[in-house]
Amino acid sequence: MNRQKLVLTAAAAVAVLGLSACTGDESGTESETTTAVQTTASSESATSTSEVSSQHSEADVMFAQMMLPHHEQAIEMSDIILAKDGVPAEVTTLAEEIKAAQGPEIAQLTEWLEQWGEPMMPEGDHGGHDMSQMEGMLSEEDLQELSDAPGPEAADLFLEQMIAHHEGAVAMAEDEVEDGSYQPAIDMARTIIETQQAEIDEMQGLLDGQ
Repeated sequence: MNRQKLVLTAAAAVAVLGLSACTGDESGTESETTTAVQTTASSESATSTSEVSSQHSEADVMFAQMMLPHHEQAIEMSDIILAKDGVPAEVTTLAEEIKAAQGPEIAQLTEWLEQWGEPMMPEGDHGGHDMSQMEGMLSEEDLQELSDAPGPEAADLFLEQMIAHHEGAVAMAEDEVEDGSYQPAIDMARTIIETQQAEIDEMQGLLDGQ
């Protein structure tokens, strides 16, 4: 009788140990499953954030397509004045600074349009904006006048033309800040507003003899 009790007690102990082991396995499995779900949710959230930050709108495309040739003409104007003799050092320094600032922005604008699958130039009239009538853009006659002018006269003409040119860029940048969706483009627009407005003030001071 005592022997039977011992056997039964040992069997019960084995059963309890087996149940505990099973329970431990199930708990581990549940923990692993929870971790996997949390990891997946975090990954999906990061992907969603990335997608939102990369979204762009028609306003962003217009900004890039219009600012690109605008910047290119500013560099062309700067190259014209830098090739002349007799230009005051303050003006040549300004022209060099304009080239240094707008060259990298041209590269960035080009990269964005390529990433978005958009053409470098809008086809025809773009949302009511005729590229040939962009604010501040010089005509071929204006560029020729700058090319033909002697050094000191060309310096004043350059300042007058570049002030109007910068004012056009600032206006386009303000539109991007107000209507754009692509944050890097909005950031560039804010930089353009700040730097070119400062250059406008500097150029006006040079014209006024300050």
